[in-house]
Amino acid sequence: MKFVIQRVTEASCTVDGNVTGAIQKGFLVLIGIADTDTTAIADKMIKKLLGLRIFEDADGKTNLSLADVGGSLLLISQFTLYADCRKGNRPSFVRAGKPEMASRMYDYIVARCKEQIPDTGCGIFGADMKISLLNDGPFTILLDSEEIC
Repeated sequence: MKFVIQRVTEASCTVDGNVTGAIQKGFLVLIGIADTDTTAIADKMIKKLLGLRIFEDADGKTNLSLADVGGSLLLISQFTLYADCRKGNRPSFVRAGKPEMASRMYDYIVARCKEQIPDTGCGIFGADMKISLLNDGPFTILLDSEEIC
């Protein structure tokens, strides 16, 4: 599982001209799911995500978590995080989770995040989404379950 976390001052997701999720200060999280991912892995990734202290405190140090600043989440499924570009010029996505399994896992992640961060928006799995964001910093972190689980 991979999370690309971008600290944002605002972000939104639009599908077919309709906003499916919009946030102000918080994290825009692009979520890649592999066939080998489990709910146990998702739980560890969510714990790490929500515990990240990457907002500035009164002294200007990145020492505050999402909850500390009353931040929001916008969660977007993105199978292309598992692109394999080692051969040729056309990426392979064989490591990305199959749609049925990945959709269930994405729904699980959204539900678990909403339990802790009520202001959680999301995209629509498999849809053609238009993502808009204003990256704060910029500050972007990659969490990979192969490194933290």
